[in-house]
Amino acid sequence: MIDNELLLHIQRKLKKNITSKRYRHTIGVMNTAVSMAMRYDIDFQQAALAGLLHDCAKCLDDDEMLRQCEKYNITCNKTERKQPYLLHAKLGAFYAAEKYGIKDDEVSRAIRYHTTGRPGMSLLEEIIFTADYIEPNRKMLEHLPVIRKMAFIDLEEAVYMILRDTVDYLGKDTNKTDQIEHHTLEAYEYYKRLHEEKTAATYHATYHQKG
Repeated sequence: MIDNELLLHIQRKLKKNITSKRYRHTIGVMNTAVSMAMRYDIDFQQAALAGLLHDCAKCLDDDEMLRQCEKYNITCNKTERKQPYLLHAKLGAFYAAEKYGIKDDEVSRAIRYHTTGRPGMSLLEEIIFTADYIEPNRKMLEHLPVIRKMAFIDLEEAVYMILRDTVDYLGKDTNKTDQIEHHTLEAYEYYKRLHEEKTAATYHATYHQKG
């Protein structure tokens, strides 16, 4: 069950703080996340809130993001200091609680890791991570149509595909390798292992059936 009054209240407040383009993306992520929550049988309200608030701190420029993190004692690692835009997820989780009143640990974690991912994400985290990538307003990328379909078939596989494409994209440019946050690399290795285990299990099942 979704509390529409709460969502409308947050939407009105959010609309004043982010650009119209960011707002369109945000609504796209929220709607995609709710659709995925129906598919994977998790709480609609949490999916809607996390989708709506995932970019609530992305209105700030890099310098202000660093200042805000310092002000609220939010730790920043070396990669985040070089690429402050990554901090909008950490800061967004803080804003969701302090500025929008959403003090739900699961929603907070989904916002916190929606950009980098992490090993062993919860269903809600995987949904927000994926919805952010596949929502309808996203620029068309090479594998996006396949990932959009996979998101409603095998969510872990969709997460792996997103992480693989992210690591491949950043890894091809030696000037960007230091932009890969350690959570992303760890998540990639984790979901790659799950992918390989599923592939091996499918191969063995098929081989034995033929035998």
